[in-house]
Amino acid sequence: MPPPSDSDGKAQPLADTVLSELVARIHDGRLPQGAPINEAAIAEEFGVSRGPVREALRRLQGIQLVSREPYVKARVVTLTQEGARELFEMRMALEGMACRLAAERMSNEEIGGLVRELEQDRQRTLADRGAGARSAANAHVPKAFDLHERIVRASGNSRIIDALCGDLYHLLRMYRGRSGAVPERKSQAYAEHWQLVRALKARDGELAESLMRSHVARAADHLFAHLPLISGDMTALRGA
Repeated sequence: MPPPSDSDGKAQPLADTVLSELVARIHDGRLPQGAPINEAAIAEEFGVSRGPVREALRRLQGIQLVSREPYVKARVVTLTQEGARELFEMRMALEGMACRLAAERMSNEEIGGLVRELEQDRQRTLADRGAGARSAANAHVPKAFDLHERIVRASGNSRIIDALCGDLYHLLRMYRGRSGAVPERKSQAYAEHWQLVRALKARDGELAESLMRSHVARAADHLFAHLPLISGDMTALRGA
């Protein structure tokens, strides 16, 4: 496997190469929750020493995708209801405000681009369903369009962007991916995404914020139904 290059054609450091691949495998489930990560096997697979692998795992631990204890193998984090409750409470508040701000600040061209990309994403999803399972060659292609990230960045609020699109983004994506993994929820989420975009087009910040908060709460409802009971319930989240 040749090391990936950046936009200038320069080879990425080995630790970055390993990190990018491990993040992709965690996101798409090739490295499932709680799975141990074998340093020696990864080093052999990538043809590197254990140093870059350890560095990649250290950074994965820093963004909370991997847990590690002394003298114990690193493991992919296991999603819990308590962790979900805290993250979704934060998402409801910050993404709701981001949506309000985006309705006020996005240009007409930006909103038009969002509409086109949402429809293109829908068409890709339908094509995948029509073809059945993705081919092995395309099974691990990362999703190109993330409406939530686009709206957060369009808010223009650097602190909200840092909170939701920085290191925490990958953990949030794990929880969001779990909540949207069932086809029924995907269809519901798509309809809710269109409602959000319509509110943005109407420049109705209050409605956009309300719709985003409801959208996140529904995703949390679905997620809680599929996570092991650790602690807490939806009462606090619904009251947020």
